[in-house]
Amino acid sequence: MPRRWLVFLLIAALPAAWAFQGKKKKNEDEKFRMVQGTVYDGQEQHVNGAVVQLKNSKTLQIRSFITREHGAFYFHGLDPNADYTLKADYQDQSSPVRTLSSFDSRKKPVIDLKLEPKK
Repeated sequence: MPRRWLVFLLIAALPAAWAFQGKKKKNEDEKFRMVQGTVYDGQEQHVNGAVVQLKNSKTLQIRSFITREHGAFYFHGLDPNADYTLKADYQDQSSPVRTLSSFDSRKKPVIDLKLEPKK
């Protein structure tokens, strides 16, 4: 009989444990931010295969992303207290450097990059 109660208590406790784990994950996600966007060429066409670089101005760490279908890119897990610069390169084209400021409070800002011929 005591064994049945133990099994019953364990089964009853599982949903509470899952709920707690999900809440912890959500709180961890709220500590960070992300940035996403699209890389375009001079004719406003999406550029697949462009290299987008994200530089943390505080640590000088650089992360890269190769654009996917429709020229889309994204970076996640960003420190909300740091400024970032973004730049795209593709063949003989480059985009102007864009800045994501720590004062920008959006959790998911969208920054599109437009390629221009290199000078």
